Amino acid sequence: MNVRRRLISAAAATAATALGLATLTACGGDTAAAGDTDEFDVVASFYPMAFLAERIGGDHAHVTSLTQPGQEPHDLEISAKQTARLQDSDAVLYLKNLQPSVDDAVAQSGVRTKIDAASLTSLEKHGNEVGGHAAEHDDHEGSDDGESSGLDPHIWLDPVRYAQVAEGVGAAFAKADPGHAADYRKNTADLVRQLDALDTEFRTGLATARSKVFLTTHAAFGYLAERYGLTEEAINGLDPESEPSAARVKELEKLAKADGVTTVFYETLVSDKTAKTVAKDAGLRTDVLDPIEGITKKSRGQDYLQVMRANLTALKTALGAK
Repeated sequence: MNVRRRLISAAAATAATALGLATLTACGGDTAAAGDTDEFDVVASFYPMAFLAERIGGDHAHVTSLTQPGQEPHDLEISAKQTARLQDSDAVLYLKNLQPSVDDAVAQSGVRTKIDAASLTSLEKHGNEVGGHAAEHDDHEGSDDGESSGLDPHIWLDPVRYAQVAEGVGAAFAKADPGHAADYRKNTADLVRQLDALDTEFRTGLATARSKVFLTTHAAFGYLAERYGLTEEAINGLDPESEPSAARVKELEKLAKADGVTTVFYETLVSDKTAKTVAKDAGLRTDVLDPIEGITKKSRGQDYLQVMRANLTALKTALGAK
């Protein structure tokens, strides 16, 4: 069902309480044709948006993702084929300012329903350090890599903010497709309950952490750090591909010793070279803290909820939580 077949407005999604990797692959790339089914056709910008669309849309939605599994979403350049699919869809669900090529394509498209997840919750400015680190040795002169002036888009890594986005998407679905509104509301309520439970698990699991500081290569976990009383220190800024200065690396080594940091976290979709270099110099371990920008065979789980729980386990180990 696309706008040429039925004039409805909204955003959408497909089902799956637990998403198998094969399902994610189909929804994550060019294999499924948006705008070519009798369902509510939704284009999602990347995995966190596709997950919401699928879980809320249930059996009534057909979801395709512009970002292939394993592709770094920040680097996405939309093809002509993807632009055509976007144009033929009933709705698009995206996160403005994360993927410039998506923003441009959405702005130029005639899609009747455009849902910007960033408009459904609050965004903040985050730099390399997030969470209110207050150690006396803290000195960040010259450590700003230029990213701190921008709004941090990684809202899905905070279960509370992600639940707020889910509620907004659910309301949009119900308005757009009133014939299935009851199902959309039920699916949304179910998902929000699961996200609330995830929030409780993080609060409980991290409450006994001996250390509150964790070190990452990519400044993606600022909202998570703030939510659970932690401090994220990032080697790089919001851009996962940026290179740290020698001064920044030296500063982080000093911080690690002062705060009992044990682990340098890296992510699955970007090279771990920087993390291993810093860890070797500082005598630290490395481990994965997944920003869940895509699900691949390397992911520690098959969907958002599973990978977030794997992240919690990794944090508990690194921070010395019981």
